[in-house]
Amino acid sequence: MKHYLLSIQQPDGGPPSPEVLEPIMREVGAFNEELRAAGAWVFAGGLHEPSTATVVRVQDGEALVTDGPYTEGKEHVGGLTIVRASDLDAALEWGRKLARAVTLPVEVRPFQGETGDHLP
Repeated sequence: MKHYLLSIQQPDGGPPSPEVLEPIMREVGAFNEELRAAGAWVFAGGLHEPSTATVVRVQDGEALVTDGPYTEGKEHVGGLTIVRASDLDAALEWGRKLARAVTLPVEVRPFQGETGDHLP
């Protein structure tokens, strides 16, 4: 088994209205339950707006801290799920299910190495 990152690509701007968000969150909850039941769930969580980000860079040997996102853009990572899957095809199927649940694009990327390299 390998680990895959499913990152939700969210457009900039505030959250959708409650009448739009509530059914999405129900679908996400059902998706997470399906992941858990399948033994594929590792971790999941939503992120605050990019304006809450802090960037740490090393310049001339010194760590500099600045407010704001690393890059400005029309989209940002709004949340993430880490899944355990046998191969890319299985991870892509989880990505399809998550994209249906959140109604947003989901990027699927493998972690380097093996599962044991990431977790105790």
